[in-house]
Amino acid sequence: MNKELYFKELGIVLSRSGFTALPEQDGFLPVEYEGRPLCRVDATGSVFYHQDNVNTLDREAACRRVTDSATIVQEYMTLLERAPVLQATGLNEPYRALAEFNGTVLAGRQTDHGAKFVTWDWSFNHTSLNQGNYYEGDYSGAKQDFAVRSGLVPHERQFTPEQLIEIYQQCSYVAFSCALSREQEEVIQEIQDRIQDLVPDCRERIIQSLEEHDSPGLEPTM
Repeated sequence: MNKELYFKELGIVLSRSGFTALPEQDGFLPVEYEGRPLCRVDATGSVFYHQDNVNTLDREAACRRVTDSATIVQEYMTLLERAPVLQATGLNEPYRALAEFNGTVLAGRQTDHGAKFVTWDWSFNHTSLNQGNYYEGDYSGAKQDFAVRSGLVPHERQFTPEQLIEIYQQCSYVAFSCALSREQEEVIQEIQDRIQDLVPDCRERIIQSLEEHDSPGLEPTM
């Protein structure tokens, strides 16, 4: 896999989550969080850090988010490099076919502003594509949509975004009102981090809901 392209894409992805990726240094991508050095990522997606830079629960959680992003970007950049170009009537953009099952295709392409993904259904004669669901920079969301849309995973086994947001809020309530061990706090933080990966605008939705209902409640845990 092309290291420069990987670092460029990872930098774009991390910037959407509040991180700052610096220019490559000695084969690593340095990452800052809240104006301070956090960690470094190599071309294989491995993350390295000094303990002094990851010395709070918040920074530990931030480092885990970088690790998750590095792994996800490594996965889809490898696929984009190896996957065949998707051939279909009326398709003018250079999408690559990442997966296909039961008449549904998951495709992606690289752009200067980050990778884009889409799921389509093939037409009856397998020459054209219909009903595109587009995911700009959301590989996990595109994969989930492909799994459900193609029938690999039954729809009823999936949490809706609204259900995930409710779980996030309940985690915040437990963390705020209960005396927890460090291990329990870390588990709750991991759950919330995972929900934020699945619902990127989770906190914005919670704030909007609180404003609409104009009722007192907990602020979302940042």
